[in-house]
Formats: sequence, structure tokens, C-alpha cells
Amino acid sequence: MSTPAPASTAVDDEVRALGARGRWDDATSVVLRAWGDELAQYLAAVARSPTDGGDAFAVFAVDLWRGLPGFRGDASLRTWCYRLARHALARTLRTPARRRQVALPSHAWADLAAEVRSRTATYLLTEVKDQVRALRDRLTPDDQAILVLRVDRDLPWRDIARIMADEGETLTEPELVRRAAALRKRFERIKDELRALAQAAGLGSASALG
Repeated sequence: MSTPAPASTAVDDEVRALGARGRWDDATSVVLRAWGDELAQYLAAVARSPTDGGDAFAVFAVDLWRGLPGFRGDASLRTWCYRLARHALARTLRTPARRRQVALPSHAWADLAAEVRSRTATYLLTEVKDQVRALRDRLTPDDQAILVLRVDRDLPWRDIARIMADEGETLTEPELVRRAAALRKRFERIKDELRALAQAAGLGSASALG
């Protein structure tokens, strides 16, 4: 996703040449290949929601296809695309989510737009996971171990108590029960700390636990 975007003038020239032959579907595909990823990420960032951003990108793709034949070249094609995307987002956000049904036409560029949208969603999910991982790294090693064992591995508290016991330490049944209860309370504190860190970082509190 970090591949540098093609030079705007080269894309402009290719789109212009295709348009001169009436190949607007191909011209749309050229634009989406060149700048689709960066536009989709832009929309998701501005919308502060991968879902809203994805919906807006679908609207943008249709607007691009419809609008390319009328593009006058007052600005670069890339600049025009960002403007088109911004307007698509504004319309999307004015539409309740339940009523957003953007049917992409049966064209090759529509498949490409769907791929970009899916790829962006995966990218953003990975990015959030990386941010959550960074938050977890701010915990103490023991707290992080408890979190992994309980959240990622879904182990019972008694098993976690055994795992967290000192090397060579044998826990009696009453000690095991007591340690498990203490770990459960400690886990609640860890969750509270992670949620606070996530909110401070601009992540949803629910995502803090991964």
C-alpha cells in the first residue's frame, strides 16, 4: 500500500488518449490503478470510519466513470479525483447507512474498485492491529502475558494462575483459587488501562483488547 503513486501527467496523458478513442471504461481503470488505494485510504481517514470510507469510495468510483468524459482539465486529474472523492464522501455521510446501496455497473473497472475497497479495509485492519499491539507493549511483561493468555488464548483463570506461578512453585487448591481470583481482578485493571490508552490514541475502546 505504500507504493509511490504514478506521476500525474503520465496518467493524465494515458486517460486523455483512451478518452479520445472512447474507451472510458479503460480510462476509469487506469485512474483506479494509479490512485485508487490512496483515495480509498484518504476517504477512510477523513470519514474516521472504514465503513463510511468504503461506501464513499464506491460512490466515487461511479462518479469517476460518469464524470471522466466531461473532465475539462482545469486542474490535474489527480486533484480532480480528490475533489470528486470529497464530494462523494459528503453525500455518503448525508445518507443513512441502511439506505446506502451503491450498485457498481458490470464493468472491469467496477471489479477493480471492489478490489481496492477490500484491500483498503484489510490494510486498515492491519494498521489498527499494529496500533493495538503498540498499546499492549506499554503494559508490563506480566500484564501483557495475562492479556495474551486470557484474550488471545482464552485460557481459564486457574490455568493462567498455574502458568503465572513462579518456577518450581506448587500451588495448593486454596492458593490456586485465591491466585485465580486475584488475576481476574488484575485483568479488569489491565482492560481499564488499555481502554484508556486506546481512547487517548483515537482508537475504539473495544479494539484495545485486539
